[in-house]
Amino acid sequence: MRQRDLILADYTATVKDTGDLVETTVEEEAKKLGSHDPTRKYEARLIAVGDGWVLKGVDEALATANVGDKLSIEIDPEKGFGLRDPSKVRMMPIRRFGEKADKLAAGDEVEVDGRVGQIRFVGSGRTQVDFNHRYAGKVISYDLTVRKKLESQEDKIRAIARRRLPIDEDKIGLRIEDGTAILEFPDEFYLVEGLQIIKQAVANDIFKYLETISNVNFIESYSSPKPKEKKEDVEAKVETSEDVEAKVETSEDVEAKVETSEDVEAKVETSEDVEAKVENTVITESNSPGQSSQPKDETDDRSTVPSGGEKEGGTQGTPTAADSEKL
Repeated sequence: MRQRDLILADYTATVKDTGDLVETTVEEEAKKLGSHDPTRKYEARLIAVGDGWVLKGVDEALATANVGDKLSIEIDPEKGFGLRDPSKVRMMPIRRFGEKADKLAAGDEVEVDGRVGQIRFVGSGRTQVDFNHRYAGKVISYDLTVRKKLESQEDKIRAIARRRLPIDEDKIGLRIEDGTAILEFPDEFYLVEGLQIIKQAVANDIFKYLETISNVNFIESYSSPKPKEKKEDVEAKVETSEDVEAKVETSEDVEAKVETSEDVEAKVETSEDVEAKVENTVITESNSPGQSSQPKDETDDRSTVPSGGEKEGGTQGTPTAADSEKL
């Protein structure tokens, strides 16, 4: 590897004497050593070779490594977390810690005047704080694997941005135009504390490790929120689509109805025959002689009367032609 090469590496670091976990990028190792953090994303770490992003002893080992190499390294205090300095151990009144004073215990980490220290003991209204690094004076064992060397501008820029912000790689908008890198982060990061400082640090790293990039632009896009459809409404629409399909299916019935319209037309045509019959009936009635509305008596009034000139019942009969001559 060369100075300032950007690589991705997995490693597990432990205290040599005790086996206590210092740091790991491998989830299985964290579980095995009882230090698994479910809120953390375990993945290979970005390292700029020789630029102090890792302990000096690790940087020196990476200078002669290649992609795919697996290294086992023991880092002495001088090239690790440093030697212990007795002058960094101080006695302090417990009241200095205010409301937290009653909760202090050995092993707790505290911050005083911008320095991080570890509580060694608490008693008699005082506490001893060790401002040496937790692993100062200890030999650290590293098991490290070089996974990848970043070559493209896009891979380098995305990795540099993710070193500062925990963003999924596919959520970083990036394009490069005429020596200008244009980045867009997801809107959920717009309110991250210190975002402007983070952007400046990202830009500085890009300028340092990509000589062809002369400008870095960050884009923030804001959209008007649109009302979202309720789940019930969406489901209702899906259900009604089935009704639409049902209606489409019944179009065959509609076609059937259209076909039967021919039968209707046939019926309309037969109505003309009915009208013709009515006209024929009227003509027939107008051509027949008039008839009494009363039914004809089956017995003729001029029937033969009994001798004596009278009808039965004493009714005078109608005179005959012979009788007229006699008169």
